[in-house]
Formats: sequence, C-alpha cells, structure tokens
Amino acid sequence: MASTISAATLTVKLTENIILNGIQQGGTNTKTFASINEISKRIMTITTNESTVATFSGAVASAGHFNDSAVKYMRFTNYDDTNFITLTFRNQDNDEVAIKIDAGQSFIWNSDNDGGAVAIFNATEDADAASDTALGSLTNVQADASSGTCDLEVFIAST
Repeated sequence: MASTISAATLTVKLTENIILNGIQQGGTNTKTFASINEISKRIMTITTNESTVATFSGAVASAGHFNDSAVKYMRFTNYDDTNFITLTFRNQDNDEVAIKIDAGQSFIWNSDNDGGAVAIFNATEDADAASDTALGSLTNVQADASSGTCDLEVFIAST
C-alpha cells in the first residue's frame, strides 16, 4: 500500500519584537526544511526522575525512536509556570550536554542540513580535549524536572 501523505516544507520563523527609544530593535529569521513527511508532537509529564524523551539511531525502531539522519528540527517547550526542566543530549561516545529550560521557555536543537542528527556535537570537560573535533551522533534526549512535575512539549520533524 502506498502512502497518501505528501511531503511538505516546514517553515520556522523566529521573531523578536522590541521598540527601544522609538526604534525597532528586533528582527525576524526564517528557516525552511524541505521534504518533511514525519512529525512527532506530544506533551509529556516530566518528573524529577530522568525520563527518556527520544532516542535516535540509523532506523526507526519504535515509538519515540527516530532515524538520526532524517531528523531535521526539534523543539522542546516547558509549559510549567514555575519550575525548570533539564534536557540532556547524549551522543554515541557518551558525551553529554545539559540544557536548562526555564519555566515557559523553549529550546530548539537544529540538526545538520544534510546529515540530520548524525555527527553533530562533541562535549568534554577536559580543556585539552576541546580541540577534538570528532563530532558524535545524537543517541538520546533525557529530561528531568527541577521539582514536582512539569509538562514538556516535544516537536520533532523528519524527512
């Protein structure tokens, strides 16, 4: 059976709007992602115990698991009005980067234009290793709330 879904272009528009001393100081930036044919959008309840938000590898294996080379855009929005969420991104080398998303804020993880989430980041605490440019492929994203529970919206677009 052939799919009846036609790929489309995702348009992401970031707009800052602020007038200081009568002069517009904001701006708008637009990025398009062609041939998007898969969208995953969900709201998850995040607790103080680290939870897996998404996993990535060379093929789609199950719900919440994405083909790393096909992922083009990810947005994470904290809908809590008080508490923050920490997102931890890990690659195949077990390098990690943790990002704080405060109450009401969003974080966008941009994938490589051609390679998706393959070979996109390296993280280290060792200053000497900082010059190591071997970029790793994203393997998973974990989340935990600072206290209580928080609602996290996850939006992932793939080709």
